[in-house]
Amino acid sequence: VPPRAMCSGKLQTGLLVAGYFVYLLVGAAVFQALERTAEKQQKMAAAQMKEAFLQNFTHLTVAEIEQFMKVSNLTEAIQNGVYPVGNESQIEKSNWDFSNSFFFAGTVVSTIGYGTLRPKTAGGQIFCVFFALFGIPLNIVFLHRVGLNRQGSSRKDRQKMGCILPNKFLTLLFFLVTGMLVFLCLPSLFFHITEGWSYSEGIYFAFITLSTIGFGDYVVGKQPDRNYFSYYRTLVAIWILFGLAWIALLPWPLTAQSTLEMLCVRQECTKPYCWQNPCGRHSHRGYMVTPKSSLAQHPVPDSG
Repeated sequence: VPPRAMCSGKLQTGLLVAGYFVYLLVGAAVFQALERTAEKQQKMAAAQMKEAFLQNFTHLTVAEIEQFMKVSNLTEAIQNGVYPVGNESQIEKSNWDFSNSFFFAGTVVSTIGYGTLRPKTAGGQIFCVFFALFGIPLNIVFLHRVGLNRQGSSRKDRQKMGCILPNKFLTLLFFLVTGMLVFLCLPSLFFHITEGWSYSEGIYFAFITLSTIGFGDYVVGKQPDRNYFSYYRTLVAIWILFGLAWIALLPWPLTAQSTLEMLCVRQECTKPYCWQNPCGRHSHRGYMVTPKSSLAQHPVPDSG
C-alpha cells in the first residue's frame, strides 16, 4: 500500500473516531440542557407530596392512601428516576448530569435503550429522534471502520509471518477468550464491587448490554443508596462502545482464516499462468498475489 494511501486511511479513521465522540459529547450536552431543569421540578414536586403525606400519615384511610398514590403519580416519578427518599439533598443529584447524559447518548446510538432514563420534555424527545436518526448510522460506520482497520493490521502481520496459517479453532478461541476476559469477566467484577451485584448478575448485565438486548432490569448507577464516583456512567458508556466493537469483530477470525486458506491452498499448476501467493503455492488462475496484495500476471516457468 502506498505511504500516501496509508496516511490518508489513518487520517480518515482518526477523523471518524474524533467526530464520533464529538457527536456523543454534543448530544450529551444538549440532553443535559433540555432535561435537567424539568427533572429538578419533578423532584421538588415529589418531595412536597412526600411531606404532605407524612404530615397526614396517621389520619389517612386506606382509600385516601390509594387516592394519594393515583394523584401524586409516584409510580411514574420512580420510573423516571425520581426517588422520594432521603433528605432534600437528593434533589440536587441529577439523572441528567453530563456523565448520565453521555451514557444515555451512547445507549441511543448503540440501540440498547434500557428505558430507565429517557427524555420527558418535548424538546428532548424531538432532539432524541434526530440524534438517533443520524447517530445510529454513524455508530454502524464507526464499528465497520474498526473492523476494517483490524483486518488491515492482521494482513500486515500475515505478510511479516510469511503467510503462516494458524489453526482456525485456536484463532477463534484466542479471540473469544481474550474478548470475554476484557469485556465480560473483568467488567463484571467491577460491577460486583461498585453496584453490589453478585458476580453472576454482573456477567448477565454485561452480556445483555453488549448484545444490545437491554432489558432494563439491571442498570448501572441507579441505586439511590449507593455513592458512585464522578463520571462513572461515562466510563461505562466507553466500555459499551469498545465492547460493541469487539462484538462486531467476532466473525473476523473465521472470515480472515477462510480467505487465507483459499489463497494458500496447495494445488498443482496445470496451466501456463497461475495464482501464486506469498506461500509459494499455486492455483488455476492467471495472476500472482504479491506481498502488497496487488495482482500481477506472471508466467510459470516451464518445468519440463
